[in-house]
Amino acid sequence: MTSLFWLFLLLAMSASAFFSGIEIAFVSANKLKIELDNTKGNFTARILSYFLKKPAKFIGAMLLGNNIALVIYSMLMAMILEPVLIEYLTRNELVILLLQTLISTLLVLFFAEFLPKALFRINPNTVLTIAAVPIAIVYAILYPFTYITVGISNVILKAFKIDTSESDLAFSKIDLEDFVSNIQEVQDEGEEVDSEIQIFKNALNFADVKVRECMIPRTEIIAMNVEASIQELQQKFVETGLSKILIFRDSIDNIIGYVHSKELFKRPESIKSILLPVSTVPEVMTANDLLKKSIKERRSVAVVVDEFGGTSGILTIEDIIEEIFGEIEDEHDTEDLVEVQLNPSAFQF
Repeated sequence: MTSLFWLFLLLAMSASAFFSGIEIAFVSANKLKIELDNTKGNFTARILSYFLKKPAKFIGAMLLGNNIALVIYSMLMAMILEPVLIEYLTRNELVILLLQTLISTLLVLFFAEFLPKALFRINPNTVLTIAAVPIAIVYAILYPFTYITVGISNVILKAFKIDTSESDLAFSKIDLEDFVSNIQEVQDEGEEVDSEIQIFKNALNFADVKVRECMIPRTEIIAMNVEASIQELQQKFVETGLSKILIFRDSIDNIIGYVHSKELFKRPESIKSILLPVSTVPEVMTANDLLKKSIKERRSVAVVVDEFGGTSGILTIEDIIEEIFGEIEDEHDTEDLVEVQLNPSAFQF
């Protein structure tokens, strides 16, 4: 065998490894970082962003390129192994075919599958950035064949009523976590975190937040007995400035609903006639589940109970949303204004 023959074999193996590695790098890449780099005018990011919008065609091109490389590799390996096996082992054609298949497959699995995928997965964004231009060239060459192949696949899938439309790019939780981590790494220690970054962090951690962590505790609950008069309820609204007041029967451990201040405009005769329902949830429920439950049941107030059934606290939709977006000011919130005297004739407000 000539050196040129071995060179072609090495190139075929390398091409297969390249396509396999790029495929796993594309799947594992931080897509949010690519899009952010694209907004900055980065040339390679612009190329990769184009591929992200057409994932089916990109993966199809990589698979097609990989298959072409494997076919060439298989032909060359067969030409190398056949005379060696005939000379040293057997002339049986079936045995030779089996040995050729086994040896070729083992080499491909290790050098063109496991090894490149393991290496390219370590830092996929860097790999894609370095290889963006070669990938674009290969993609352009294979595009006509990829277009036909993907088109045939879509026709077959549609025959089985499988949706083949490419949805808008969505970023995974891992993408967002990497984005937040990268921002925090470049920020100076002690520097205040941007509100947008804090919202990202809160959203990522929201799934693990329990209602007991964000509820208004029992000791801070403002409530009234259902037997109280409308005048007493009206006075309580005036004193507290709240828009909702909880109503209980006998004790705070038996909350039966709440009253909204706007209900007083109906001139009710009793509290019971304007009572609105509340949900009852355990302390261990997640805030995310409670938010879904509240939206489904169209209830804005939930009573949190402990393991003994006693009232542990209350939670509103506003409290839950504040876990993500921070403090939400409403008409009842007040801001403390502090003046500072700079000199006898100047003040800072």
